[in-house]
Amino acid sequence: MQPYINGRIEIVVADITKLAVDAIVNAANAALAGGGGVDGAIHRAAGPELLAACRGLGGCPPGEARMTDAFRLPAKKVIHAVGPVWNGGDHGEDAVLAAAYRNSMQLMCGTELASIAFPAISTGVYGFPIERATKIAISTVLRELRENACADRVVFCCFSERDAEIYQRVADRTISAES
Repeated sequence: MQPYINGRIEIVVADITKLAVDAIVNAANAALAGGGGVDGAIHRAAGPELLAACRGLGGCPPGEARMTDAFRLPAKKVIHAVGPVWNGGDHGEDAVLAAAYRNSMQLMCGTELASIAFPAISTGVYGFPIERATKIAISTVLRELRENACADRVVFCCFSERDAEIYQRVADRTISAES
């Protein structure tokens, strides 16, 4: 996959729990209670200490993000971002998803964290259409990189080649349109 913005943005197909980045983003539920998909994989790889740390946070509303240690993961931190459940697109889902990405990026500011990996938030069981979610993710991250520059490296970690192709296509269009 082609790197973007002087190598600061990458699109990969990988297991997010194995990436060598400072922070991985967990597509979490509002209770921060673990679950299926990416959330379950991150909790399994991090160990039971992650669930205990999440319980101490008291949950997280959609659009917001919380940070914990990463415990048994190679990353230093896990940023738990809660995306919206898709309800047809007329219930503020786009704004909530953008806020989840923005708040995840902003948690890095003022820390020693320089690299972050995102899964495709809300596109699994929450049902957000992948292409629409990808456009929001890339546009929001680009804006954050320009305005806050808290991350040196952003990785969009895709579950499948199909998802990576969508990310690549949307990134090509979005970045060239914003240049």
